[in-house]
Amino acid sequence: VQLVESGGGLVQAGGSLRLSCAASGFNFPSSPLAWNRQVPGKAQEWVSIIYADNTTAYADSVKGRFTMSRDNVKNAVYLQMNSLKPEDTAVYICAAPPASGRTWNRGQGTQVTVSS
Repeated sequence: VQLVESGGGLVQAGGSLRLSCAASGFNFPSSPLAWNRQVPGKAQEWVSIIYADNTTAYADSVKGRFTMSRDNVKNAVYLQMNSLKPEDTAVYICAAPPASGRTWNRGQGTQVTVSS
């Protein structure tokens, strides 16, 4: 399984970014995928998930501002982030469930920094 995130960067508060995650090595169309985020010194936080039927769910902290989508032709998921806040600053990590076991596969992440 390979998950490669891109699209992070530095943006002012109120701005937008679109993150991408290119996936390979598993049955992408039938798999849920998730975005998590990590701030140094804090536990990794779940951000959003998208299921095979395109149903989505979001953490309360991002609901109404972030939108997750998928492209089953390109084997990619996206996270459109609007109205960004300084507290959204984190490394954003794409995750996919394992073929067996409990530990989800994760990418290396992409840094998002929101300045006030």
